[in-house]
Amino acid sequence: MNILSNLLPQQPAQSQRQKKQRRGIEIKSPREIEIMRQSAKIVATVLKEISEMVQPGMTTADLDAYAEKRIREMDATPSFKGYHGFPASICASVNNEVVHGIPNPKKVLKTGDVLKVDTGAFHQGFHGDSCITIAIGEVSPTAAKLIRIAEESLYKGIEQVKAGNYLMDIAGAIQDHVEANGFTIVEDFTGHGVGRNLHEEPSVFNFRTREMPNVKLRAGMTLAIEPILNAGSRFTRILADRWTAVTVDNALSAQFEHTVLVTESGYEILTDRSLV
Repeated sequence: MNILSNLLPQQPAQSQRQKKQRRGIEIKSPREIEIMRQSAKIVATVLKEISEMVQPGMTTADLDAYAEKRIREMDATPSFKGYHGFPASICASVNNEVVHGIPNPKKVLKTGDVLKVDTGAFHQGFHGDSCITIAIGEVSPTAAKLIRIAEESLYKGIEQVKAGNYLMDIAGAIQDHVEANGFTIVEDFTGHGVGRNLHEEPSVFNFRTREMPNVKLRAGMTLAIEPILNAGSRFTRILADRWTAVTVDNALSAQFEHTVLVTESGYEILTDRSLV
């Protein structure tokens, strides 16, 4: 689940202890990493199952009910439900909806739709977080390319993850691949650290910027990397429900996200769907 790019502003620390608890980047212990593997596996399982079952005629509320049921069956709770008042267990964003779409029993999926499904699971004190974009039946060539480049851009970013590299290495790799293929990167939302909290420091931006800290990666950091691509303008607006972000020009949008562990030599994709 993305955060607004300004959601993690710098604040003066009242004490070093408070700063570490509230604002610091948490380095996970081997025990904590093992729990996060379990949380992430639950998320990966749910997303893989949804990708295999979804079809035209289903509603986004159907998918939400399924996701919540499966998350709870695997001894976890939905990370999103109730988070700042969000009413569901998945974000289901269709076509020009960019992020944070609220599942709705009246929103019926049809052939040609571009569906983003983002979900999280909280298990034994830690969150996993991941998102996929699904083509509903046969989609337009533009939609198919957008989905492909969105997934490729995520992996271009992940390939830059290792201790000693910087967030800007991730951002630059994503931005270059997206722009080389004629799409735009949404800058209103970023990825984030993830662990005991769904959203932790740092902000994991997907574009070159000097407005957010260019943090050096350390082994034990866990990051939610999640580029969002638009087929038209990069700009978004928020609907009256105060959650759903849409493209300002009604262009299609696609997103992929993984929870990724930084290691000394590289990375481990904790939400890898190929392992479930």
